[in-house]
Amino acid sequence: MVEQFWHREPGGTATATEQTLSALTDRNEFHIAGLAARHSPPVPGRPDPWRRMPARSTLRFHWLPRPALYEAWLRLGWPSVDRYCDPNTVVWASSLVVPPSSAPTVATVHDLDFLDNPVFSTRRGRSFFPLVWRRAQERADLMICPTQLVADDCVRRGVDQERLRVVPWGVGGPRSTEADAAAIVAEFGLKRPFVLWVGPLSPRKNPRGAALAMGRVDADLVVVGGRGEDPEAAAALGSLGARVHRLRGIDDDRLSALYRAADALLYPSIAEGFGLPILEAMVHGTPVVTSLGTATAEVAGSAALLVDPHRPDEIADAVNAALFDGPTRARLIDDGHGRAASMTWESTAKGYAEAFRSVL
Repeated sequence: MVEQFWHREPGGTATATEQTLSALTDRNEFHIAGLAARHSPPVPGRPDPWRRMPARSTLRFHWLPRPALYEAWLRLGWPSVDRYCDPNTVVWASSLVVPPSSAPTVATVHDLDFLDNPVFSTRRGRSFFPLVWRRAQERADLMICPTQLVADDCVRRGVDQERLRVVPWGVGGPRSTEADAAAIVAEFGLKRPFVLWVGPLSPRKNPRGAALAMGRVDADLVVVGGRGEDPEAAAALGSLGARVHRLRGIDDDRLSALYRAADALLYPSIAEGFGLPILEAMVHGTPVVTSLGTATAEVAGSAALLVDPHRPDEIADAVNAALFDGPTRARLIDDGHGRAASMTWESTAKGYAEAFRSVL
């Protein structure tokens, strides 16, 4: 299932799915066939979700659009996706929406924060995601989690340990050069040093805490993405004035240039299931400040500065150390390279291939 490729802001779930499918294709063990809801053809000049599918794969579209398709799958148990399956098919519900099927089914549980912190969900999300979770528990033969923290949360929610596997996401090599970094700094008129924020400004990402912390740091804040912000986040960011740069419509190549150009990545989430920007920053040699108590600490290991996300003063101290403390900065860069090198998409694909074989 690759419907997340058509989300308005595909985010980390789409990136993880895209990269895992590509690495699985490179293994030459499975034929990849993506299934999405009904969509209009791509519009010239806009991002083309079709291109996220790997070479030597196929892509099929259901006759129902996304809202109707999800409602039918979740509430009616219809229509089955068996018409798209042959006898050796494994259905991978890569975004946890598990369709009805008689084929062996693997579901990826990115996180269960919608159950733990429903206040962070939209009004529709508070009814939609718990139903998604119930159907996943009913229909999935195996659940894969990107971190042990998410797996433990699944056990706490009643899933047998035997139905769970932990397969971390990975990271590829950098896509940019120093020249690319210099060019994007000039394009947007950015001032150095600057701290990078990647992702939505939703409450669980803690933009308010980040903005309060940045008020104590002599550096700009560059925000890539930014949908889903709440009024408190907007007010806190507004207090930083011209020191905040909001960039939208940034493709993967330009994001790579921004990672390389940034002097630090700030990722102080209150709740998280993985946190791909952490590894993306590390592979580009950018120091990372992220949160204790969430999966981001598991992803970063000892290669980042870990802070209490509820304490802006602690966040500020860590960002200042990452920017201006020479020995600390050098250690974070070196350890970050090592951490990124140990977590590859090839390893992710190996774990998923083993899971698919086990349900077959």
